[in-house]
Amino acid sequence: MQDSVQIEAKKLNFIYGEGTAFEQYAIKDVSFTIKKGEFVGVIGHTGSGKSTLIQHLNGLIKATSGELFFNGENIYTAKYDMKLLRQKVGLVFQYPEHQLFEVDVLSDVEFGPRNQKLPEDVVEARAKESLALVGLDESYYKKSPFELSGGQKRRVAIAGVLAMNPEVLILDEPTAGLDPKGRDELFEEIIELKKSRDMTIILVSHSMEDVAKYVDRLLVMNNGELVLDGTPKEVFKQYKFLESIGLSAPGITYIVERLKKEGRLLYERWWLDENFRYGKACFEPYNMTIEEFEAGILKCKVEYNRHSSIWKRLFDGAANFKHALVFLAVNYINRKEVYNKKGIKL
Repeated sequence: MQDSVQIEAKKLNFIYGEGTAFEQYAIKDVSFTIKKGEFVGVIGHTGSGKSTLIQHLNGLIKATSGELFFNGENIYTAKYDMKLLRQKVGLVFQYPEHQLFEVDVLSDVEFGPRNQKLPEDVVEARAKESLALVGLDESYYKKSPFELSGGQKRRVAIAGVLAMNPEVLILDEPTAGLDPKGRDELFEEIIELKKSRDMTIILVSHSMEDVAKYVDRLLVMNNGELVLDGTPKEVFKQYKFLESIGLSAPGITYIVERLKKEGRLLYERWWLDENFRYGKACFEPYNMTIEEFEAGILKCKVEYNRHSSIWKRLFDGAANFKHALVFLAVNYINRKEVYNKKGIKL
């Protein structure tokens, strides 16, 4: 089932104010497929149709025309169970406080499965499991969701959707307003969710760095139309076009393109190889041979791993005691064997 089509849109259209003087297309002739287990990003400038599109996927909005299939069934047929669709396709809005309303965290997460008329022991078990999946332990159960930080509110909102046991998780700007540490932690949990549940994830984001780093495929919206559909590498290669529609590529894209033009890029598989997927490239520096560059890196390593430097970082609080001991041990073993062979004076 991994390669089976889970969601298919065929010429979807949605018109605001249809038949009035204010008639406007929000999405126009949008067609795509999403396979089970894919991690798909949706990007576009404000007002491009991203949020309108994803609200079609779990039936919150019905298309003016076109067809939408989930697991091979047209959701616009008269007999289709929309309630079941919303259980299978979970949506977390950009502002999680709009989804939180109970007196405490556990009750909020229990609301969905309880509404499914599940036995109380199953409801509680699902809620606790979902909270654990997003990194919230029992100390949060009785806290008011409105006393939590922005990142914690998002986790509770995601847990509330997960408790419904969905097949697809849609996240609308899940990291908006979070600091870099909170953003990274949330994405780590999302990746773990995808792995543990073989879940299809659809991410709406303004952050090109985030989508480049995490998603398998990108859908690019502009003025209600789907204008690009491909891997991050394929999409960001067209950075000039992205700029023309009010978007940009990740910063590393511009650096690599400049290195290519200057003939200084030495290794171009940086985006294809899983270990070099994003943010790394090998290039030749100005006015420096490869040997000089390598020696410079080794000198930096030597300086960083000097006993005095390690102890200084330890007492400055920039490294913990365990890491300091490991660095000291490695440095002691390798300094003569590796660094001295390169002729670097210690």
